[in-house]
Parts: sequence; structure tokens; C-alpha cells
Amino acid sequence: MFLDDEKKKLNNRLRRVIGQVEAVGRMIEDEEYCVDVLMQLSAAMGALNKVGQIVLEEHIRSCVSDAIQCGRAKDRDEKIEELMMVFRKFGE
Repeated sequence: MFLDDEKKKLNNRLRRVIGQVEAVGRMIEDEEYCVDVLMQLSAAMGALNKVGQIVLEEHIRSCVSDAIQCGRAKDRDEKIEELMMVFRKFGE
């Protein structure tokens, strides 16, 4: 699915998200200004959404593309339905 370099980049992004979320916890504990907490939360959610976009793009390039190219209608339909479910879930 992912090349080693891509895995490393995704894991680095996730570590940054973890750091941002931990920072939010410290900010709340320290009773920092609510707007500052919200801004940090927004940054963490944006970073996590970016990871999701990268994973989704890879899924489309590999799994969905393979199912479409294989020519079997059942596989194609399953992957398209799976993809639609992901889009619905991601859009929430």
C-alpha cells in the first residue's frame, strides 16, 4: 500500500498531531485562553484531516484503481460502494 518513505512521512505527521493534542490538554489544564485552545484544536484537526486525505488518495490510486482495472463488475461495484461510504463518513 504505502512505500516506506510515505509511511515515514505519515507517521511523522501523526506524531505532530499527537503533540498538538497533548498541547491542548496542557492548555486546558493551565486554563489558557479558550480561543487559543480552539486554535490549537483546529490545527490538530486540520493535520489529522490531511493524513486522512493522503490515505484516501492512496486507497483510490491502489485498491480502487485495481478493482476497476480487473474488469470484474462485482469487485468494481464493491470498491465503488466502499469509496462512497468513506466519502459519506469523511464528510461528516
